Amino acid sequence: MDTPTLTERRSPWVVFTRVDDPWVSSETAKLREQGGRVFRLDGREMREPASLFAAFARELSFPGYFGRNWDALVDCLHDWHGHGGDTKDAAILIDHADALLGSEFLGLFVSVLCQAGWKANLQLDADGVPHANWPPFTLHFVFLLNHTPPAAAAEAAAHGLDVGVALRDGRLTATLTGEDWPGADPAMPFPALPARP
Repeated sequence: MDTPTLTERRSPWVVFTRVDDPWVSSETAKLREQGGRVFRLDGREMREPASLFAAFARELSFPGYFGRNWDALVDCLHDWHGHGGDTKDAAILIDHADALLGSEFLGLFVSVLCQAGWKANLQLDADGVPHANWPPFTLHFVFLLNHTPPAAAAEAAAHGLDVGVALRDGRLTATLTGEDWPGADPAMPFPALPARP
């Protein structure tokens, strides 16, 4: 498995890592050099779905018709218009992500972010055919943990629909798995996790 990237259109779409991981500053610098943008959200204000949707809408300047639900979050992220950047390429960093680890919705949230990343990076329709009018752009998400090792998020993240997780170099990565996600990275190995209760 390759090191995760914020500058290429390939999985993993979500990374959990320590706030002091040098990979983060290196990748965000590369993304900015390529004209991409880095957005920062505060996990402490995202402990409930309503406040999470409000934070995304505010920081990414979502349109007024944003429905403030999980499906609408996927739609607004993968259909994002860039709002002033040189490109639509973006990384969304969630600071103080430790605050989200006990949330009942964390698995769903990771699945939603993976879906948005898959759609933005590949822009494929349900049959795996590229959309003619929607050019792909890089979109990745990073949960920055202050006090918790990334591996502690594995079980909750893996409970997201069609989410596979892997741990490498101290980072927990998440992407989509299964037949419903054509074009997903088939080379990425996922360890078996305990069966869900």
